[in-house]
Amino acid sequence: MSENEKKDVTEKKEKERLDLDLLNKMKAIPGGLVLIPLIIAVVIATFAPQLFQIGGYVTALFYEGNSCMMGFFLIVCGSSIDVRQVGLPLYKGVVMTASKFILGVVLGMIVGALCGDAGIIGLTPFVIIAALTNSNSSLYISLSSQFGNASDTGAVSILALNDGPFFTLVALGATGLANIPIMSLIATIVPLLIGFIWGNIDKEFRRVCATAQPIVTFFMTISIGAKTDVGTIITAGASGVVLGLVSALTAVVFFLVVNAFLPKKERNAMGAAIGTTALNSAQTPAAVGEADPSLESYVPMATAQCATASVITLFLCPFFVTFFDNYMRRNRKGIYSAEGWAADKVAAN
Repeated sequence: MSENEKKDVTEKKEKERLDLDLLNKMKAIPGGLVLIPLIIAVVIATFAPQLFQIGGYVTALFYEGNSCMMGFFLIVCGSSIDVRQVGLPLYKGVVMTASKFILGVVLGMIVGALCGDAGIIGLTPFVIIAALTNSNSSLYISLSSQFGNASDTGAVSILALNDGPFFTLVALGATGLANIPIMSLIATIVPLLIGFIWGNIDKEFRRVCATAQPIVTFFMTISIGAKTDVGTIITAGASGVVLGLVSALTAVVFFLVVNAFLPKKERNAMGAAIGTTALNSAQTPAAVGEADPSLESYVPMATAQCATASVITLFLCPFFVTFFDNYMRRNRKGIYSAEGWAADKVAAN
């Protein structure tokens, strides 16, 4: 049999092999690489959480793997950052972090001035600040793989500063009891820096990382949702749901504000991706209560409310980002304009 005949036989076998093309189908759905694994994880966490706890590689990957997968994803994204454009990720991170902090503090202060420490419908000023001044960095990174570029992902090195209670304590005047999480910032920058350096001196590494990005996104998102179940919403009741909806609606504000500070060709939907409440925000009320004992009585409900807000924004945020991305694509704005880096995506459609 000649080489050409062998090649024809091989190609025929490949065509006959069952191929559901699942990855491309998920990529074709707006936000699909985030929403689909997220739904799968939350359903399992709600109805069969023991599946995540069977131990070994399953638990390590699907339940405890979020930090590891995020670190790997940051390496992948860092590899695609052009050394000539390193300033843009830092600039975007500062704009987003400042926007989150200012809006959360302003809303909390307004509620405090009008309603006092008890707040409104069970939402205290401090829980509003706790929920709105931080964002879900993991979800932001996942969304950046579909709706942004390396500069958007790189912005998380600054955005990660709003994880945890630091900004909440600053806003409540408790800075003497908090330290800037320098090590957390360094821990975020290191994998980005590794990918950045390697990707700028090795084109093949950059190419392989670009190919691996969708797979990493899928499994990282499963680990994000594995610790979340719908029972959280029942615990906090209507106030937690309202907090989550308010947090999700801030996506509209951030979309407008962040893009106002960017060059027209860099504007995209990623500003809306910080319209979330971090999954670890449920730990913030306890830190606030320890810093200010007068707020300790509010801690149990605030904890459930923050957890509920994180669940709600986890699901709603991808829809907001998808909506704004479709709007910009249809109208050829920002990254989809003739000067934007995603102009070819409009031409392809």
